[in-house]
Amino acid sequence: MELKSFIRDIPDFPEPGILFRDITPLLQNTLAFTFAIDQLREHFDPSDFEVIVPVESRGFLFGAPMAYQMGKSLVPVRKPGKLPSAIHSTEYSLEYGSNAMEIHVDGISPGQRVLILDDLLATGGTLAATARLVEKAGGVIAGIGVVIELTDLDGRSKLKGYDLFSLVQY
Repeated sequence: MELKSFIRDIPDFPEPGILFRDITPLLQNTLAFTFAIDQLREHFDPSDFEVIVPVESRGFLFGAPMAYQMGKSLVPVRKPGKLPSAIHSTEYSLEYGSNAMEIHVDGISPGQRVLILDDLLATGGTLAATARLVEKAGGVIAGIGVVIELTDLDGRSKLKGYDLFSLVQY
């Protein structure tokens, strides 16, 4: 299945000059959504990790069904102020600004193997921050999966040393 046909381009969102890759049509199509989750699930060996860490918010859309199907726990990484218990936090740069990400201190046990999931790899800031959080919590990153990779932005360079898999490249 050609997933690109289910991803629409939205120019000048969220700021002028940014071309947003919208996965809403993919989510609206049952076959495309199922295919995307199945392709991610098939790429990563379930014996290689114990925990799925999806990145807020679109990463949740892929992480939750994968965790359910694979019998894995789910530990969300969120934007500041959304987690109610003790947290680890880290700041990062975005394609069009900066932000921070947080994870519960007790979300990952030392030595637990983790699969990080998100919808998009752009400059790599969000995923690199998530990797730092997982490692700060004592986790070991078994892999990183994304639906879309924007290769011109070279986000992969910030994730050297990790097994990174993307379904669609632009």
